[in-house]
Amino acid sequence: MNRLYSLALFVLFLSAITYGIIEWRSALVEQQDVIDDELSPDFIAETLKSNIYTDAGQLSHTIEADRMEHYSSLAVTHFELPNYTLHPKDNSEPWQLSANEATLYKDNRVVLNHRVRLKATDINSIVEEIHCKYLELDLTTNIISSEQTVMVLGKDFTMYGSGLIIDLNTKQMTLTEHVRTIYKENHEQSL
Repeated sequence: MNRLYSLALFVLFLSAITYGIIEWRSALVEQQDVIDDELSPDFIAETLKSNIYTDAGQLSHTIEADRMEHYSSLAVTHFELPNYTLHPKDNSEPWQLSANEATLYKDNRVVLNHRVRLKATDINSIVEEIHCKYLELDLTTNIISSEQTVMVLGKDFTMYGSGLIIDLNTKQMTLTEHVRTIYKENHEQSL
């Protein structure tokens, strides 16, 4: 009788472990399917070009990207190799902003990452280009900011620092921490 109880107890224990493993694995698969469904984009666009206008009908900005993925459940849009053309509210010359990737959030805030470059199209601009790894852009106010290290290229200088705020409408730039500036000799004036 002892052997029969031991055998029955062993079979019951083995059945419980088998059932637990089967339930655990099926829960894992279901959870993975839910995660995959949440991360699938609602739509994808290749070679995107879009013009965005203000309520008054003025061109606000243009976006071009190699690829765009929109996730409505997360309320974000992801861009690969985006190129923004930003038009200030005073109808002055636009600015071009590019990066390896960008994410647009529902509050009209864009986060640009990896090889970010802001370029002035006005040939008389003191600041010609700004390079960094990370920038945030508010499309509503045209204010650009970054807490990261930045390099500012101008006509006769290169400036390094960190923490940047630029208002494209007023063309006002603030560098939170200045590290150094290298001035270039202007060869035209010395001739």
